[in-house]
Amino acid sequence: MLLVSVVALNFSIGTTAYGQSAQAPASDPTNAGKAVFSKANCVGCHKWHGNGGGGYGGDALSLRKTELTRDQIIEIVGCGRPGTGMPFFMRGAYDEVKCHGMNRQDAGAQMPPEGGTFLRPKDIEAVADYVIAHIKGAGEPTYAECVTFFSSTSRVCDVYKTQAQKPDDAPASTGKGQ
Repeated sequence: MLLVSVVALNFSIGTTAYGQSAQAPASDPTNAGKAVFSKANCVGCHKWHGNGGGGYGGDALSLRKTELTRDQIIEIVGCGRPGTGMPFFMRGAYDEVKCHGMNRQDAGAQMPPEGGTFLRPKDIEAVADYVIAHIKGAGEPTYAECVTFFSSTSRVCDVYKTQAQKPDDAPASTGKGQ
């Protein structure tokens, strides 16, 4: 049965040479983190660009300006931030697993909210890798980043396209008085 499946796969991919992957080449290894960033609704508070702003839990911090390390991002995604609206996404946080050195009783009124979904450790790591690779230290969002995030031209990106065109549309200065 396995041989039939392999033969069918080879037939369906046609020109793929023996030993080559049928997957698209040059795939971004952080695409899994990008998918989790959207699915777990990180965009709800941090926005697609990671600049933060108002959201469900209040004003989310800018991930573009963060100085957190990868390990700190992993801890915050898994355990949330006590005393803030940043939820925790790790199953067992504050119960089976101490977070920020605390259990649920220690956190008390500072207990962060539970995220809308629990993430596996590898998904939390993937989000951290995505943030480090594409958001942290990136400066202001650009049209190209927007198109990359949404995988096509989206009306959401129009505001960035307009901003990107403004310098090109401005009349050239001749240095003479007008």
